Amino acid sequence: MTPAWILDLFAAIMLVVAAISAARLLAARPWRRGAVITDTDVSHLLMGIAMAGMLAPSLTTLPNDAWVVVFAVLAVWFGYRVVRDYQASGPRALAVGHCAPHLVHSAAMVYMFAAQAAPAAGGGMGGMSGMSTLHVPTLGFLFALILIGYTIWDLDQLSSLRPGLARAVAGVATPALVGASGGTAGTEAGAGPGAGGDVAAAAPGGSGEAGHGGTAGGGRSGGMAMAILDSPGTVVGCRIAMGVTMALMLILML
Repeated sequence: MTPAWILDLFAAIMLVVAAISAARLLAARPWRRGAVITDTDVSHLLMGIAMAGMLAPSLTTLPNDAWVVVFAVLAVWFGYRVVRDYQASGPRALAVGHCAPHLVHSAAMVYMFAAQAAPAAGGGMGGMSGMSTLHVPTLGFLFALILIGYTIWDLDQLSSLRPGLARAVAGVATPALVGASGGTAGTEAGAGPGAGGDVAAAAPGGSGEAGHGGTAGGGRSGGMAMAILDSPGTVVGCRIAMGVTMALMLILML
């Protein structure tokens, strides 16, 4: 028997991943002409919603058959991209390529929704603590092993991306801090464009007054949030959460 709070915890994590992916999509402003919508964020958003519903029946959104269609489309799309990566990079694309993990995730989601032997009421995972809840459990176990392998590789990638994220955040924070202190000094000294004027230009509506430091602080925190949101490490972290949760679900459904 799996404690309900564990399933609820992972459902909450999936909702967080979905929220992060939605925020990334909104930050990209896909309604603009020529804007690029990343397939990674779309897949993470959909998978987060779907898995939260499987873990907690009260969060169920679409019926199983609808989700099968959704993730089959994603699997076809990522399969197409994996083929293109393979043509460009050879077998390396299957081991360390960007799209191969998403192909496995999409295929595993199709399997989980299509192979349930005894779906719980409402399509949730309320019966997940029972045994033999999946047809062809060997395939589910194989999916779990592959997901664990990609998750380990992603953890290694995350460790190499961490310094880049720290530099990105520092690059946003440092100018804001310098500008805020410069604005205060310029105001106290009655200086013009040489000191306080830089702060007035750095923030909307700035006048070089001491109160302007709060605006700079708000811009700094917003810039740091965007730096974190746009970081490749954020995408990899979401993918790790997806892989761990998906592998756990498959093992519990065997």
